[in-house]
Amino acid sequence: MRDRNDVTAGREVPEQRRILAVLVFSQILSGAGLAAGITVGALLAEEMLGSTGLAGVPSALFTAGAALGALGIGQICRRYGRRPGLALGYAVGALGSLGVVVAAAVGSAVLLFLALLVYGAGTSTGLMARYAGADLASPERRGRAVSTVLFATTLGAVVGPNLVTLTGEVAHSWGIPRLAGPFLLAVAAFGAAAVALAALLRPDPLRLAEKLAAAQEAVAAQEAMAAGSTAEDTADRPEPRLNRREVVIGTSVMVLTQLVMIAIMTMTPVHMQAHGHGTQAAGLVIALHVGAMFLPSPLTGLLVDRLGRRWIAGASGLTLAVAGLLAALAPPHSVPALATALVLLGIGWNFGLISGTAIVTDALPPARRASAQGLVDVGIALAGAAGGMSSGLVVVVGGYPTLALAGGVLALAVVPVVAWSVRRPAHTDTAPASSHAEPEPK
Repeated sequence: MRDRNDVTAGREVPEQRRILAVLVFSQILSGAGLAAGITVGALLAEEMLGSTGLAGVPSALFTAGAALGALGIGQICRRYGRRPGLALGYAVGALGSLGVVVAAAVGSAVLLFLALLVYGAGTSTGLMARYAGADLASPERRGRAVSTVLFATTLGAVVGPNLVTLTGEVAHSWGIPRLAGPFLLAVAAFGAAAVALAALLRPDPLRLAEKLAAAQEAVAAQEAMAAGSTAEDTADRPEPRLNRREVVIGTSVMVLTQLVMIAIMTMTPVHMQAHGHGTQAAGLVIALHVGAMFLPSPLTGLLVDRLGRRWIAGASGLTLAVAGLLAALAPPHSVPALATALVLLGIGWNFGLISGTAIVTDALPPARRASAQGLVDVGIALAGAAGGMSSGLVVVVGGYPTLALAGGVLALAVVPVVAWSVRRPAHTDTAPASSHAEPEPK
């Protein structure tokens, strides 16, 4: 039986360490699967379709699939818990990866597009796992819990793009186009992550968080009764509900950063190949980018918890703006210049995702989290789909520098969103969803 002081003080439970360990293991596995679509998705589509203007379609499709996956996984998590939701999401991602390999082998563009939609469920699962890490975290450590899960993705996500040549040779030896090779790795990576979560994610973090929240409310009711409140007064007390404005702010930050990051990242390998760079050079740049997306997570989580969510959210917009400017000005023949821009692009995305996730999670009580978080990630995925779909068209019309510069300017919209949130006091529907009060910018 849990100590009453632990319940009332909102301390982290011992199970949190085990939950984070299992999530870290599964994220290491799934990172390689996530990197497959990022690295060669656009190149595979360009090869099969013979059109640069359609090279952004894969990114749009698997991010649209991620939107559907986020919605479905959110609902499954709400009804059955995080474990079945995340495990099923990765299993579907493995199936989609296999579909991409088959589509490339038979040369079917229609099957490729359908498979990329299904593959998107795996990518959405990788991001939604961050919420599981935050379920049992105390408000003061929520940013670090989210960052721990994201950081774990680094190993697989960085190693994956650097295996483009090796997996391509394996695929070629089996009579499959080389660019489908990374998706072979994704089949194994997503499948292993699904098995690991199904077997090891116990207790379910969301279900335990809901039980702890109910216990805390019961303790508060007992204390109120002891202080002289009547049973009717206690029964009439409103339950904590979501802070809608904070959810909108956190979602806006994540949507804007996702849109800008996906648009620029998607067309960088195509831009490099058009100027004489091979898939190995493109894989290196994307590996550095993906590493920057996840590697700074521990530091970002610490800054989010210590300095405040809004400071880091504002920094994300500024960092992405600089990344867009550098990408626009980078000489096409310079791999170091493009890599620097893509590294900053990844860091800016990391700032926005972790700070936005903390803002959203702070505003949601456990009973409302899974479904609301699923809807938030639907918005993020749709933003990525829009960025991926439009990126190829923008490059055809105005060139890669135009795309990068436009993305940088759009990223600056994060700053006024954050400034607006600071000027206006937070308001919840009834009672606050979290007792955490972050330090406000001076």
